[in-house]
Amino acid sequence: MRVLLVEDDLKLAGVIAAGFRDHHIEVVTAETFHQGALRASLGKFDVIILDIMIPGGSGLDLCRRLRSRGDATPILMLTARGEVSDRVAGLEAGADDYLPKPFAFQELVARVRALARRQPALRESRHTVADLTVDLRLREVVRGGRPISLTAKEWALLEVLIEHEGAVVTRQQITERVWDDNHDPFTNVLEVLVCRLRSKIDDGFEPKLIHTVRGAGYRFGP
Repeated sequence: MRVLLVEDDLKLAGVIAAGFRDHHIEVVTAETFHQGALRASLGKFDVIILDIMIPGGSGLDLCRRLRSRGDATPILMLTARGEVSDRVAGLEAGADDYLPKPFAFQELVARVRALARRQPALRESRHTVADLTVDLRLREVVRGGRPISLTAKEWALLEVLIEHEGAVVTRQQITERVWDDNHDPFTNVLEVLVCRLRSKIDDGFEPKLIHTVRGAGYRFGP
């Protein structure tokens, strides 16, 4: 599961992110309205958590912006405001759930997982490209009748490529999706990851499906 957390309280964001990772939930964080909008547009998330009071705007406005451009990702509003009117405002802005501070961390995890469970119905589960079959719901990959085992990072990369099948996926799009904020963009870890996935998906098979587009990124398809 992958979560975008937009929270300007760095201490709280750090605690939430660490707790999520202990529960095997990948977290990408943003501190401002602009960062949140940018990361939501570049990455794909199972759940977005928005604080109402963020620099550069408000969580309510960011929620409205995401909904206005057709983003159906489940949104959880997280804020110190607990009044009924504030909860109603969040829901009317397009949020799916609302959790006032302070909160029990286990409840936050439970709410996030409940929201994420809505996602599989919103997208096609099974994809077939040439003789490769990928089941996004079951997380199964088969090529030429042979099951392929992937690591979590390899799976995340394959998801990005499949979702943009036939189009060029930029390095930035991939890194935003596959790694958290601690990723160093000047390393060659992306190239290494692509090489690993290519060895499993393409080596010994035709046609090749993972293509490097020099100076632009990568393309997935025959």
